[in-house]
Amino acid sequence: MLANEMKSQVVSLCKALIREKSYSGEEDKTARVITDFAEKKQFDEISVDELGNVALVINGTPDGPTLLLDGHIDTVPVNKDHWEIDPFQPVEIDGKLYGRGSSDMKGSVSAMIIAADQFTRETGKNFPGKIVISCSVHEETFEGIATRSVSEHFKPDFVIIGEATELNLNRGQRGRAEIVVETTGVSVHSANPEKGVNAVTQMMKLLVEIERLPVTEDPVLGKGILVLTDIVSSPYPGKSVLPASCRATFDRRTLVNETKASVLQPIQQLIERLSEEDPTFEATVYYSKGTDTCYTGKTIEAERFFPAWLFDEHEDFVSRTQQALREIGIPAQLSHYSFCTNGSHFAGEAGIPTIGFGPSRENLAHTDNEYIEIEQLTQAVKGFAAIMHALLIEK
Repeated sequence: MLANEMKSQVVSLCKALIREKSYSGEEDKTARVITDFAEKKQFDEISVDELGNVALVINGTPDGPTLLLDGHIDTVPVNKDHWEIDPFQPVEIDGKLYGRGSSDMKGSVSAMIIAADQFTRETGKNFPGKIVISCSVHEETFEGIATRSVSEHFKPDFVIIGEATELNLNRGQRGRAEIVVETTGVSVHSANPEKGVNAVTQMMKLLVEIERLPVTEDPVLGKGILVLTDIVSSPYPGKSVLPASCRATFDRRTLVNETKASVLQPIQQLIERLSEEDPTFEATVYYSKGTDTCYTGKTIEAERFFPAWLFDEHEDFVSRTQQALREIGIPAQLSHYSFCTNGSHFAGEAGIPTIGFGPSRENLAHTDNEYIEIEQLTQAVKGFAAIMHALLIEK
């Protein structure tokens, strides 16, 4: 494929995806753009599963490993009043393509699809194994949950997460957990507070102790921070009544080898100690749960615990990928994601060899006036094709 043709195709496809608003649970029109485009190319299988994930498959001639490239097609919402352009009418300005999802991550999805088509043309499908382009849903709300069915169906040997890396290679990420702490009081008229138990006061005691907890740390991924994100009492507003309950939510960034049990244990121990010191103290800690409806009508739900993952820089699939990129002029450095991705399932839960590679910068995700540099977008097509060659053909 000529460079100008490739650039034209990837930019055109990216624009087509941006034009279709695809908030989590509303990805159906974007999915249709992808399937319609793929039907005109040389993909052997085009499927949509019950959650709405789109899979585009190219089968090599002999048997071999399955390489899966994953990119989510849902986006976070926009406030149009904060945008200088219509976020769903993509425009090119000074070498940048603007629009919601351009960077996170419809640009990368477009690059994967064009790269797979280019790889098919160049090899004539004479390569061992299988390529799967996974265009997944509900990543913004449930990192990795929707892709459980993808890995179960295709059983990939390698996974490439296409989230933005600025064309570097990310070999891991911190995970994410949403922890809820609740204190229970005894509600009475506020004119006689001594006859009840104030749930907010009890929560204040617990918050002081939680703030003193040591922070876990990983030499590569950094700190397993625990940050208070909201707090609410009930009844609210309180009218001459002591609050009967108080709920606080924390964002916890998890590290490798931390489990659901180990993350909650320090808080649970604090609750037990405070309960021993004060018989009126009553509290619970647990992970929040989320439930949403996919555009297919299927319900998706899960506890909000998404594990971390990290692979050694000397792993063969990591070094082969890095070498392949450098050989085509992409000076990829090894790093890691600061945010959570679908890698929480592929690597963190399923243990599949996984690495991140994609165009654009992390800090452009979820921003007003989101954009992707067109040069990075076109370089990503070359990069994805090089990765396909390195992991399926080169030994």
